[in-house]
Amino acid sequence: MSEVPDKPPRRHRYSGRNPRSFVDKYKEHQPEAYPDDIAKILSSGKTPAGMHRPIMVREVLEALCLLPGDVVVDCTLGYGGHACALLAAVQPGGRLLGVDSDPIELPKTEARLRALGTPDDSIVLRRMNFSGVSQFLAVESPGGVDALMADLGVSSMQYDDPGRGFSFKVDGPLDMRMNPQRGLSAAALLSTLDKNQLQTMLTDNSDEPNAILIAKAILIAHARVPLESTLALVHVVRTAMPGQTANQSDLTIRRVFQAIRIAVNEEFFALDMFLKQLPFYMKQGGRISILTFHSGEDRRVKDAFKQGFQSGLYRSITKDVVRASPLELKSNSRASSAKLRTAIRS
Repeated sequence: MSEVPDKPPRRHRYSGRNPRSFVDKYKEHQPEAYPDDIAKILSSGKTPAGMHRPIMVREVLEALCLLPGDVVVDCTLGYGGHACALLAAVQPGGRLLGVDSDPIELPKTEARLRALGTPDDSIVLRRMNFSGVSQFLAVESPGGVDALMADLGVSSMQYDDPGRGFSFKVDGPLDMRMNPQRGLSAAALLSTLDKNQLQTMLTDNSDEPNAILIAKAILIAHARVPLESTLALVHVVRTAMPGQTANQSDLTIRRVFQAIRIAVNEEFFALDMFLKQLPFYMKQGGRISILTFHSGEDRRVKDAFKQGFQSGLYRSITKDVVRASPLELKSNSRASSAKLRTAIRS
C-alpha cells in the first residue's frame, strides 16, 4: 500500500477581505510567487510586508561612479536593494563585499544576491556590525576598495515585523535589537537606567524636547510593571503628554523609540568607530556615499567628512546633501528624511 503524502499545512485564516497583520500577509512574504500583487502594492506607494525598497539608488550609483572590475562595499546590506545595483555596476570582473549584523535577514539577502547569477567569488558577505568592517576588508581587499556605501536607516522588514519590536504601530516585544542574539533588549535596558541617564539618552539620541517629563513617566511606570511590549511603552508616552494632538503624540513616540533603539544597538558608537576608520581602507580616489535618516547621524557624517577634508584625507566632499527626488518621494514616503553625503579619498 502506497503512503499518502503529507498535506501542506493550511494557511491561517484571518477576518475580513484582506490580511492586516504582518504574519497573515502571505502573498507579500512570497513576492516571487505573486508578482502582480506585489506590483500593485508598489504602484500604490506602499512597501510590501517583509520587503524593503532601497532609497536613492540612482543617486548613490551616480555618486560612486562604479566601473567594471571595481571592488565595492555595502556596509549595511539589509534587504539587498542597493547591493544588487552595486553588484551589477561592477560586472564583469568586479566584487561586492557586504556586511550586516542581522542574523535573520542576512541569509535571505545572500540568497537573493546569489540568484542574480554572477560568479560565486564576486560576492563575499559577513555577518558583523559595520564598526568592525576594517577587519573584514583587511582580509578580502588588503589593497583597499574602490567604493563604499552605507545606508544607516532601519530596514522596512525590521520595522514591519512586530516580533522585532521596532514599530510603535502594532504590539510586540520591546526588543529593538538589530541582532536579537546579542546585547540587552530595550525592555532590559530600561531596567538599568536612572532618570538622568534616560533623560540624557532621549535628548542626545533624538533631541526630544520633553525628555525630563517622559523619562520620569517611563521610570515610574516601569517600576510598577516592567514595560515589556511596544504598545505598553506607547501608552506611557501618550499618557505623559496629554495635551498633544495625535500628530504631535506620534512624533514624540517616534523620537522615544528612535532614542531607545539607538541606545540598544549602540548606533552612535558604531558609527563613530566606522567613520574614524573609513579613509584608511579606501584606494586613492575611492568614493564613499552614506545615507542618513536623522540629525544625529547626519551631524556625525558631516563632521567626519569635514575633518577628513581639512586634514587632507579627502580631496573632495559634498557641500550640500542630496535628497530623494519628488518622483521617489511620491512612490516611497520612507525616503523623505534621507540625506546622501559623499567624500572622495585623496
